[in-house]
Amino acid sequence: MTTQQKVSLALLLAGASAAAEAAEPAFPVKPIRMISPYAAGGGSDTLARILGQKLFEAWGQPVVVDNRPGSGGIIGAETVARATPDGYTLFVTPSAVLTINPHIYSKLRYDTFRDFAPITMASNSPYFLVVHPKIPAASIKELIAYAKANPGKMNYSSSGNGSSTHLAGVLFNNMAGIEIVHIPYKGAAPAIVDLLAGNIQMRFSSVVPVLPHVRSGRLRGIAISSAKRYGPLPEIPTISESGLPGYVVESFYAVVAPAGTPSAIIAKINAEIVRNLKSQEIAAHMANDGAEAIGSSPDELAKALREDHARWAKPVKDSGARAD
Repeated sequence: MTTQQKVSLALLLAGASAAAEAAEPAFPVKPIRMISPYAAGGGSDTLARILGQKLFEAWGQPVVVDNRPGSGGIIGAETVARATPDGYTLFVTPSAVLTINPHIYSKLRYDTFRDFAPITMASNSPYFLVVHPKIPAASIKELIAYAKANPGKMNYSSSGNGSSTHLAGVLFNNMAGIEIVHIPYKGAAPAIVDLLAGNIQMRFSSVVPVLPHVRSGRLRGIAISSAKRYGPLPEIPTISESGLPGYVVESFYAVVAPAGTPSAIIAKINAEIVRNLKSQEIAAHMANDGAEAIGSSPDELAKALREDHARWAKPVKDSGARAD
C-alpha cells in the first residue's frame, strides 16, 4: 500500500468514526426521571436521591426523583414498564417488586424479564435472625432442635403477609422441617416492640433496627441470612454455614430501565452509577444503613433477578400469600 493510499484509508476510517458518533445521540441532554415505588423517606427513595445527585454532578442534568407508592411497588413498576425506552426513565427498586410480586399478584401488568432492562445491583442487605433471650438457643442447630422439640409453640414476626420477612420464615421452616408460626404485623416497628417484650420469639430483621438490642443483650443474634458473612459483624455466622446449608435470603436494590433502552445508554448509566457505588463515601453511607454497596454489571443483575425469582416460587406458594 502506497503512502497516499494509507493516508486515504486513515481519512476514510476517521470519517466513518465521526459519522458513527454523529449518528449516536448525545446522552443525557435533558432531565432524568428516577422512579421509586415507595413513599419519600424509604430505602428506595433515599438510594434514588443519592444516586441522582451523583449523576447530576457528573452530567449536569437534573435527576428528578418521582415517588410512585402503592400496591406493593406495582404502580411504580408499571409506570417504568410503559415509559419510553430512551434512558430518561430509571427505576430504583427493592428486589421483591421484581422477584416476589410476580408470585403473589395474579394480574400484574408488567413482566420482570420482558419489560425491564437491567442496569446494576446497587446494594445488598442481609437479614439478621434474632430471638428473644428466653429461647434457649444460641445457634441455628440449637434453634432448629428447640423448634422440633416444641412444634407450633414458637412464633416469628414479619412486616406483613407476603413480605420478605414473612417468606424468609417460610423458607426457613421448609428447609429445616420445623413449624415456627408466622405472626404478621403492620410494619417492622411494632413487630420489634413485641419481640423485645417477649410476645414474639423470633424475627428476620434488617440489621440496623435490632443491632443495638443485640449489643445490649435484650435480643440474641443467631445468624445472618446472606451467602457470606456481613462485613460489619464478621463474628456472626451465616445461617447456611451454621446449620442449614443452602439457606440464603438477601434483599437487594436494583436499578433498571424500560426494555428496549439502547445498550450504549445502559452502559453509560451503569459505568457512572458503579463508579459512585465503589466510592468510600457511598459505601460508608450504605454500611450505616445495614447494606453493602455492590455495583454489578447488567448481566450480573439479570442473573440475580432470575435466581431470586426462582427462589421464591415455592415459599410463596406454601405461604398461601396471593392477591389479585
